[in-house]
Amino acid sequence: MVDEELIKLVTQRVIEKVKAYHTYKIPIGVSNRHIHVSQKDLEALFGKGYNLTKKSDLKQPGQYACEETVTIRGPKGELERVRILGPVRMQSQVEISKTDSFRLGITPPIRESGCLSGTPGLEIIGPKGVILLSEGAIIALRHIHMTPRQAKVMGVWDKAVVEVETFGERHGILGDVLVRVSPQFSLEMHVDVDEANACALSNQDYVMIRR
Repeated sequence: MVDEELIKLVTQRVIEKVKAYHTYKIPIGVSNRHIHVSQKDLEALFGKGYNLTKKSDLKQPGQYACEETVTIRGPKGELERVRILGPVRMQSQVEISKTDSFRLGITPPIRESGCLSGTPGLEIIGPKGVILLSEGAIIALRHIHMTPRQAKVMGVWDKAVVEVETFGERHGILGDVLVRVSPQFSLEMHVDVDEANACALSNQDYVMIRR
């Protein structure tokens, strides 16, 4: 005779595991080379009084890709049509991959966004002017955006450093992943193009924090 209570218990546990699985899945956002600009630098590149033109919203609330692009030039080469991301910031910042750094001829550190002290500079070329950043080029430290509620559920906190597991054709483990927590964030892990290619990741993929 079938034990109905046992079936009910097993079913409940399966449902709980499925819910937990979806709760802990963190969507991937592959970040190509881009630049954030200050209003002062924006006007130097595009003209006095210029404002950014939104092309499309990004997943993080209030962040967007712009129609505007620039050329960034280093000692050995340049990269054209590097997209500006908005809104404007207090200080201009260029985020590139390790592969990009070889082409440009610079050695940027792996840094959290906004930590620019001691980083190399670049020449930025716009349609109306050219600026020379004395510092501001980084390889972005891979990181996860999440809300306080999501952080509590996952057992992590702001500035925690975790390992994540990737899934798919190139299953692997990524370490040194910074957790960033804010009510204004949307759940997403950011990796650059080099990291995405190494693990065969795309914007349709996900990772999970290793326990």
